[in-house]
Amino acid sequence: MSSSSGNPSLLCSMSSSADVSDDEDCSFKSGSASPAPGDTLPWNLPRHERSKRKIHGRSVLDPAERAVLRIADERDRVQKKTFTKWINQHLLKVRKHINDLYEDLRDGHNLISLLEVLSGDTLPRERGRMRFHRLQNVQIALDYLKRRQVKLVNIRNDDITDGNPKLTLGLIWTIILHFQISEIHVTGESEDMTAKERLLLWSKQITDGYVGVRCDNFTTSWRDGRLFNAIIHKYRPDLVDMSRVSAQTNRSNLEQAFSVAEQLGVARLLDPEDMDVQSPDEKSVITYVSTLYDAFPKVPDGVDGVSPNDVDIKWVEYQNMIKYLSQWIKHNVAVMSNRSFPNNPAELKALYTQYIQFKEHEIPQKENEKTKIQNLYKMLEMWIEFGRIQLPPGHHPNDVEKEWGKLIVAMLEREKSLRPEMERLEMLQQIANRVQRDCVNGEDKLALARTALQSDAKRLESGIQFMNEAEIASYLVECENILRQQVVDIQILLDGKFPFADQLVQRVSKLRDDLLTLRAECSSVYSQSRTLSTEQTKMMISGITQSLNSGFSQSINSSLTSSIGQPGSLMHLKHMQIRKPLLKSLLADPNMTEEEVNMKYVQDLLNWVEEMQLQLDRSEWGSDLPTVEMHLENHKGVHRAIEEFQMSLKDAKLSEVS
Repeated sequence: MSSSSGNPSLLCSMSSSADVSDDEDCSFKSGSASPAPGDTLPWNLPRHERSKRKIHGRSVLDPAERAVLRIADERDRVQKKTFTKWINQHLLKVRKHINDLYEDLRDGHNLISLLEVLSGDTLPRERGRMRFHRLQNVQIALDYLKRRQVKLVNIRNDDITDGNPKLTLGLIWTIILHFQISEIHVTGESEDMTAKERLLLWSKQITDGYVGVRCDNFTTSWRDGRLFNAIIHKYRPDLVDMSRVSAQTNRSNLEQAFSVAEQLGVARLLDPEDMDVQSPDEKSVITYVSTLYDAFPKVPDGVDGVSPNDVDIKWVEYQNMIKYLSQWIKHNVAVMSNRSFPNNPAELKALYTQYIQFKEHEIPQKENEKTKIQNLYKMLEMWIEFGRIQLPPGHHPNDVEKEWGKLIVAMLEREKSLRPEMERLEMLQQIANRVQRDCVNGEDKLALARTALQSDAKRLESGIQFMNEAEIASYLVECENILRQQVVDIQILLDGKFPFADQLVQRVSKLRDDLLTLRAECSSVYSQSRTLSTEQTKMMISGITQSLNSGFSQSINSSLTSSIGQPGSLMHLKHMQIRKPLLKSLLADPNMTEEEVNMKYVQDLLNWVEEMQLQLDRSEWGSDLPTVEMHLENHKGVHRAIEEFQMSLKDAKLSEVS
């Protein structure tokens, strides 16, 4: 070739200044810079070779060839700038930087660092600065690429060490293809598609439907900047106004797209002046578009995700789900925190049933909704991280989980309070049912006693001896025992605020009134008899004794007494007037037989028992220590009166014997 001849000193002066430190002669440099075999076209010659031809007056370039070479030179310039920026964005991770692509890769160190960053592997390297060390480091990088099945066509270590522009650009483009573009995958791709074709398909799919945007290639289709803006708008519609894009100049669109992409973390590999040309450099455009592809969200394989078209719809769905579930949780936390339970057993049981229904049916349904929210958030998470979605406070699944925890705690506390309350009311209901049954039983006893009394009354009117006094006494004692238990039960119902306690008090009070009335009738009927036998007197006294021994003289609660409807306020024990029974001697009357005197004496004893019982029914226990002590003293007085009554009772028994 003509470039092999010429002045050696001139050729040496044209060599790179980086070769000065090497002990190589100028003829080696000129030979190493010559074109590769088969590289016969003028525009494929290195720039310095073409310059030498011009210097020696041997230019073989006509005007058309010079125009083609200018275009080639411009493309090389753009590629060099783009590739340099691409390398620097990766070397930034190891705090390195290159200024000149051809010069700063010659020693192989930056090349090895680039491969380490891209692969994550650690490669060996030579630390010397001689040419041998440089060649060795470049060879380490080339060998590593070959081990990764990267095809290197006519690229030797000395080509890179000598700063061959064409081959250096070719090496970097090969690295870009392998480590960045080859990993591109897109919906609808076929197995025989190249990485370039897959990237073009992705660009078409993303910008489909945008008016005035057409993606046919990686050169002229991108010149006006609309494609770049459309891709960004697809992922971040809040950052690009497509109505302005259609009205702006090419350079304005390009500047807007590159600036916005830079805000999103995409390195500015291109400049508007690089693109606003008749035919932009394809490799530079592919490199930049592939960085857009890497920077924008993609749905991983085998994972449910949200496409750019569905982001807004899914986000609205997510917000509504969060809103409704949060409102539901807050409402039910308030409901579960309410401790105002009804006293009605039926209402409380219905409330507990409602709680169980809520726990077993509504909670699982809302658990499913909560899980859906979590899954939808995972689908939207990459868009949140990308900035497409701004997550307001309280809209994270963790916020919902926190409120959900409050609901579960409130439910447990409610159940902890509700269950004992329901058991308490069930117990009160059982007591109330028992009081009802006892009332019926007591009423039946009084009815039988009244029938027997009426029968004896008719006998007395007919002058026939009565015969039901023992049976009547038995009925009265049984009724008194029933009333005694009812007084205890009624007090429990009143203390427990049972809703129907007042009705039961009225019924028990009526039963007691009926008992007292029947007692009075018995006294009236049997006092009319003038011929009491010894057995009759014995039965009357026996009835009094049973009444005393049964403990009926114990106090009935003041609440029941007040409910019975006794006139006036309750009398304290300190106001009780304890009347002593009349002495038998005071009842002696010359006009009365001894049996009549005995009958009158027994009747007075019965009246005394009833009076004492009535006063004790109206008594109180006291609400503090002083009043309790006062009532205790009064009780001692009552106790003494009862002891004295025992003496009167003995007199009555003596009269019975005599």
